[in-house]
Amino acid sequence: MTDATALTGTGMPGTAGTPAVGAADAPADPAIRLRSATMAFGERTLWSDLDLEVSPGEFIAVLGPNGSGKTSLLRVLLGTLGLSAGTAEIAGRPAGVGNPGIGYIPQQKTIDAGVLLRGVDLVGLGVDGHRWGLGWRKRGERAARVEAAVAAVGAQQFAHAPLESLSGGEQQRLRVAQALVGDPSVLLCDEPLLSLDMANQRLVAELIDKRRREHDTAVLFVTHELNPILPLVDRVLYLVDGEFRIGTPDEVMTSQTLSELYGTEVEVLRVRGRLVVVGTGDDMDALA
Repeated sequence: MTDATALTGTGMPGTAGTPAVGAADAPADPAIRLRSATMAFGERTLWSDLDLEVSPGEFIAVLGPNGSGKTSLLRVLLGTLGLSAGTAEIAGRPAGVGNPGIGYIPQQKTIDAGVLLRGVDLVGLGVDGHRWGLGWRKRGERAARVEAAVAAVGAQQFAHAPLESLSGGEQQRLRVAQALVGDPSVLLCDEPLLSLDMANQRLVAELIDKRRREHDTAVLFVTHELNPILPLVDRVLYLVDGEFRIGTPDEVMTSQTLSELYGTEVEVLRVRGRLVVVGTGDDMDALA
C-alpha cells in the first residue's frame, strides 16, 4: 500500500472549517477511532491499515469512486459489517449494533405510494424503533423528544403529513430529525444530499453543521459531491482502489495527490470557490 503518512493525522479539526464551538483545551477522547482497519472481500481489498481518529465536533468528508468502500466503512461503524482486520470504536464503544450514541442519516429515498407513515412517525422511530414494546412506557417523554427534533430542523408545518406527500427535501429534513432525536454524539451520513436540489442540499448540510457546532457532535459524511459541504469540512478521507489519503481539503484535493491515488493524471481546478476534478471519469466529475 502507498505510504499515506504525510497526509494522515488524528488531530483536532483542520483549517478548512471553523473549529467546533465548545472544544475543550485538553484533548477529548475520539468520537471515532479506527486502528489498522482493513476491509477485504476475498482477494479484493477496499482499504487496509486505516488509522483514523475523529474528534468531537469534527466534520470529516469521505470521498471516492463507487466501490471504494465508503458505505462499507459506515456499515462497520454501525456494527452491521465486521472488519477483516483491525479495530473500530465509536461513541465510546467498540463498533456494534444498537449504539445509542450514533445518529444515522441515509440517502434520500422514494417513499412508496400508500405507505401510511407520517413525518412524526418516521422521527419517532429514532427514539424506540429498535426496542419493540417499550415505546408505550414513557409516551409523554417520547412525544416531547420527537417534537423537539422536528422543531430543530424546522419541519413543524409538514411533520404530520403523510411521507408520500412530502418533497424530497422535506423528507430528508425529517430523516435528519430522526437521526438527532436520540441526542447522538456521532452522526454517520450516507450521501444525505443525493437527489436533492441545490437549495435543499444547502439546507440539509447547514442543519448537520448546526448540530455539530452546538453539541460537539462528530460527523462522518459520505458523499460524491464535496462542493455543497466544502466550507464545513475539517478533513477529507479519500478512498481509491485500496489506497487512501487523510488531510484537509487543501492537502487532499490537489492534482498531485489525486493523480497518485488514481495512478493516472488528474487535474483539480478551483473555480469561484468550487472544485472541478478532471481526468478520472464520471465518478469524479460528480464532484464538480
